[in-house]
This record gives sequence, C-alpha cells and structure tokens, in this order.
Amino acid sequence: MSTLFFTDPACLTHVTPQGHPERVERLRAILTALEAPEFAGLDRRQAPPAPEAELLRCHPAAYVAQIRASIPAEGSHQLDPDTWVSPGSWDAALAGVGALNGALDAVMAGEARNAFAAIRPPGHHAETATPMGFCLFGTIAIAAKRALDHHGLSRVAVLDFDVHHGNGTQDLLQHEPRALFVSSHQFPLWPGTGRAEETGPHGNILNLPLPPGTEGPAFRQAWEETVFPRVAAFDPQLILVSAGFDAHRDDPLAQLNLTEADFSWITHRLCDLADAHAGGRVVSVLEGGYNLDALAASTAAHVRVLRERGA
Repeated sequence: MSTLFFTDPACLTHVTPQGHPERVERLRAILTALEAPEFAGLDRRQAPPAPEAELLRCHPAAYVAQIRASIPAEGSHQLDPDTWVSPGSWDAALAGVGALNGALDAVMAGEARNAFAAIRPPGHHAETATPMGFCLFGTIAIAAKRALDHHGLSRVAVLDFDVHHGNGTQDLLQHEPRALFVSSHQFPLWPGTGRAEETGPHGNILNLPLPPGTEGPAFRQAWEETVFPRVAAFDPQLILVSAGFDAHRDDPLAQLNLTEADFSWITHRLCDLADAHAGGRVVSVLEGGYNLDALAASTAAHVRVLRERGA
C-alpha cells in the first residue's frame, strides 16, 4: 500500500483579492513541490465533489443556502474582514469536501494506510453557521462525522497543529462525545479562542496554547507530555489531521518558530499513535501556511513521512 494524495483542480478556482494570504498560489506551490522526482510514485486521485448532504452533517441547511447565495457571478464578494468568495468558490468548497471524504473512504476501505488532501479553501475556522478565517465549511469536522455515522466508527481523533486555533472544528465537534478534538496553536493570536480551560461540555476538547516565539523543542515537549497521552487514552479508531503549516518560522501571519523537521517529527508521532490504536489509519488535510516556500517544503516533509509510514 502507498499514501494516497487527493486534490481537485476546482480548488484553484477559488480566487481571493490581490494581496490576500489565502491565494491560489498556495495550492500551486504544493502541487509543484509534489512533482519532484521523489514523489513520482505518489498515488494521485480525484474524488467527486461532495453532495450538499455532506455539508449538512455539520451545518444547517439555511447556512449552506446562505453561502451558496453569496457566490458572485463575477468579481469577488467579502463575507467578513478575512473571508472572500468568487465565482468558483462554491465548486472549490464542494470539491474540497469531496477530496477529503474520498481520502477518508479509501483509507477506511483499506486501499492505503494514510492519505493527504491538498485543498482550499481551508475549513477549520468555519463554525456552525459562520464563515470566518478564510473558511466556508468545516471540512475536517464533516469528515469526522462521516467516519462516525457513515463508516460506523465509535472514536475519531481530530488533531490540529495549525498556528491558529481550530475554533470552527471545536464548535462543530464539542457536542460529539465520539470525537476528540486537539488543537495546538499560538496564543494570544486570532481568533482569540483556544484557552486551555475550553474543554467542551463532554470534556472532549483539548487546547494547547503556545506563547509567541515557541520553538521546536518546546512544541515537541508539549505534544509529548499533554497531547499524546490523552489521545492514547481515547484509543481512536482513526486519526484525522488538520495540517496547517503556518507555525513555520517563516510564516508571515504568526510567531511560532517551527521548521520542516518539526513537521516531519509530528507526522511520525501521529503515525505512531495510529499504528498503536487505529490500524495505521491517518487522513490529513491542508489548512494554513502562507509563505509559499515554507508551505511547499513543509507539505513535502509531511507527505514524505506519510509515504514512509504507509509503505
């Protein structure tokens, strides 16, 4: 078996205004990096766009209709200070959910031990009925609900190492005791949520706020001491990963100081957890990362480890 790589050209049709950090070039940089000779054997796939019913796993129908109605016929439309839509945004969002669901379904079917979905717009800031932080729909939360309700799992862990708190995933999964959500993130930083005392009504939320300037050794220690024991105790049957690479030291939107080596390390350790508890099943999806060179190199490091561990 080998690692599966899912993406969709529709994700390139979500166009943001000039100068916006979440731009088409992000995905292009990743696709270029994964064309390197070392990735020649990567199993590349495209899944059908998700039907709207998949969005309803986490979002009310009125919200889905609101987002669809907001899509402009031309130009771009601003939903909040950070979040924009263009004529291709609806197709891009459905393609992204479809790509992640396709990755999930393939791993659950035993076609591979792990998979990575390179999609945009990202998803982990979209709340139940609120688009924000470049995100329209809670892509990884939708996948978690699909794993539980469609595939019949009892315990799914969603682990987020993006530099920003995954407030949307927390909002969408905090009432789902079958899901454990863990987020490490810089704090203080937008969106201002993610304090350690935010544990959710079922105690299934674990937030790991990190101060600005945190470097690799402290990041690794925090995950080793706080996150990994909690995940092991939860004994997940599947690990879903919000892979945001904006904690890189070169990223312009925050002040954590991780490197590609740290992203390789955490990918290995998440695979260790999956091997011990989840039959090796890891499904990862792109979230943030806004320095193109750092994003491309960090994503390549992440996929390199997934391929090594999925072999």
